[in-house]
Amino acid sequence: MLEVEGLTVRFGDRAALEGVSFAVQPGEMVLVTGPSGCGKSTLARCLNGLIPHRTSAHMEGRVRVAGLDTRDQPVSALAAVVGVVLQRPEAQLLSLTVEEEVAFGPRNLGLPPEEVTTRVEEALYALGLAHLRDRPPTVLSAGEKQRLAAAAVLAMEPKLLVLDEALSALDVAGTAMLTATLAQLARDRGTAVLLLEHRIGHLARLASRVLVMDRGRIAAQGHPGVVLAQRSLLRRLGLRRPAQVPHLPWHRLIVPSHPRPAAGQPLLELEDVQAGYESCTVIRGVDLSLWPGEMVALVGDNGAGKSTLARVMAGLLPLRGGRMRFGGSPRLPRPGREVALLMESPDEQLFCDSVEEEARFGAENLGIEARGPAEEALRAVGLTALRRHRPHTLSAGQRHRTALAALLALRPKLLILDEPTLGQDWGHLSRFMDYICRLNACGMTVLIVTHDYKLVHRYAQRVVLLDAGRVALDGVVCRRQGAVVPMYSEHGA
Repeated sequence: MLEVEGLTVRFGDRAALEGVSFAVQPGEMVLVTGPSGCGKSTLARCLNGLIPHRTSAHMEGRVRVAGLDTRDQPVSALAAVVGVVLQRPEAQLLSLTVEEEVAFGPRNLGLPPEEVTTRVEEALYALGLAHLRDRPPTVLSAGEKQRLAAAAVLAMEPKLLVLDEALSALDVAGTAMLTATLAQLARDRGTAVLLLEHRIGHLARLASRVLVMDRGRIAAQGHPGVVLAQRSLLRRLGLRRPAQVPHLPWHRLIVPSHPRPAAGQPLLELEDVQAGYESCTVIRGVDLSLWPGEMVALVGDNGAGKSTLARVMAGLLPLRGGRMRFGGSPRLPRPGREVALLMESPDEQLFCDSVEEEARFGAENLGIEARGPAEEALRAVGLTALRRHRPHTLSAGQRHRTALAALLALRPKLLILDEPTLGQDWGHLSRFMDYICRLNACGMTVLIVTHDYKLVHRYAQRVVLLDAGRVALDGVVCRRQGAVVPMYSEHGA
């Protein structure tokens, strides 16, 4: 189904892939993992012809999908046999409603209307999107957008399905729906599936083979049970070793308990806050306080309103009702020095010509010391070697860390991280989180918006559960034996 032979891709003098060769058979599920920037997303763009036809890159070697050579076939012809779900679902969503988005591909294949309807209904129900069919994609949560992008690709019934970090923003239910659908497609239709992922706990049991990439090359490949047992390899690459994954809902993992500081006042207070987009109210009557020096995790299912609440706290989304107090005053926080938000999509925050300029821009714009904090932030996120690179030539994980470095250099009173695990291997993630912990110990308040159990279990002092736009629980992670099982062991250990 898929044959990759001697694939080498260069962007200028930088090699993103070097001599990559492997094959995937019909009905086979293959997991591809590796550290941030190892070449996984470049590989994905080669499989559907975006490289070499739409991306400025020098490509050597050969890629054949269902007998078609990607060099000889236009992207439009390859779209009928290979479907790719990108890291950023917004990049492939273009219709006015969820239902129209899923129908777009089958219609462009020239299928009869009744066949289009059947495929749309199957895809919507398989990924739990039927109740959202009339919603505009723009108002969906990140996890819902990921499921929508997957549904739109599934409806075209490609022979090869490529998912580039397609589980990164999904909750437990969404992950279960998508992985079950993939397993069924492979088993019943013979669809070949290539999974490019950092978070491999849910996928190691599904895949028949795993490829580990490092600096554009295949560092190891074989049965998941053999390759992922190589602790020295995983530790060297900063990858997480799969372990038992908790399937309990958040409300069974949180113990209501939140002792208040003996003195002082909250940094931020929300009282009966309401907010949303267009005609859709997402946040309904939220009461919540964050105290100086807290490390808080905000959790909940896709569509619960976590990112919306984060934007409200950052002063980027106006209130429709209720009150906000920051530092004891009835006002919104000032973005920058007082509050900084790392968004789910880093491209919304990057606009400078180099990584170093990006890290210094915010602080310099506010007239505060930039050079020292920016240099320290670049070291913390592991980007000193890439300081002169243009941000938009980097991998998604590296761009995410570039945006984070710019925020860390500001030293805000409140730092909000919306899904900081996106595109990150455990090595980079743990290093910058340990640095953030040091800032937190010096008084910075940190709010982490995430689905990652391991991240919450290791770092959060307090956990707030959001459900249907309301605070359902406020407490701590239950640490009784057997109550929480970390998703991965640390650094492959």
